[in-house]
Amino acid sequence: MSTPTRSALSRRNFLTSAVAVGAASSLAAPAFAQAVDAYTGQTLQQVGPTGATPDAGLVQYDTTKDSRHNISSFTMQDWQPHFQNLTNGAILVDLTSRALHFWSEDGQTYRLFPTSVPVSPELTRTGRTEIIKKVEGPTWAPTPSMKKANPEWPDFVPAGDPLNPMGTHALWLSWQYYRIHGTHDTRKIGRKSSNGCIGMYNEHIKQLFGLTKVGTQVVVL
Repeated sequence: MSTPTRSALSRRNFLTSAVAVGAASSLAAPAFAQAVDAYTGQTLQQVGPTGATPDAGLVQYDTTKDSRHNISSFTMQDWQPHFQNLTNGAILVDLTSRALHFWSEDGQTYRLFPTSVPVSPELTRTGRTEIIKKVEGPTWAPTPSMKKANPEWPDFVPAGDPLNPMGTHALWLSWQYYRIHGTHDTRKIGRKSSNGCIGMYNEHIKQLFGLTKVGTQVVVL
């Protein structure tokens, strides 16, 4: 019998730890489910790693400042205060209400979705950008700093893997590392819980993916 490769062992350890955590979470009290990240097996922490990265790794949120659980207190908005026109459609990400608004180019379609937002001001970027790439079934790889801190993590997680923190669809923004994407971890939605990206329920990012195009305007405020 051949000896398993290092990458195979790393992925096995990664998957085993995540499955173990998931099983334990189903038996433990709700507080435990909010104390451990289902994908990494790591303890949830307050603001830690610096720098904007794809929304992966530790789930972070400050329980002393954020008492809402998967709830975004948002209302409908008009596009005119934020955009000069609707060319290519428009997305407004409201960090305060933790909501994403979409308007189609012809103004006939409007959608409002709850989101997750960055956990701290240091990880937050605001201003004007646009969609530069659309990916259905995004893959994920840990950043160098994540890999250094967790050498047992796999070098690559394929599309469709339930452990993939990018969810089912992703919209690349012109800002490096910033994306609007899905998530399998629904605890994140409605919370300050990302390392810079904007997270959405997978069923919602799928809808948004179908409505947007490369060039769709984006404002984050």
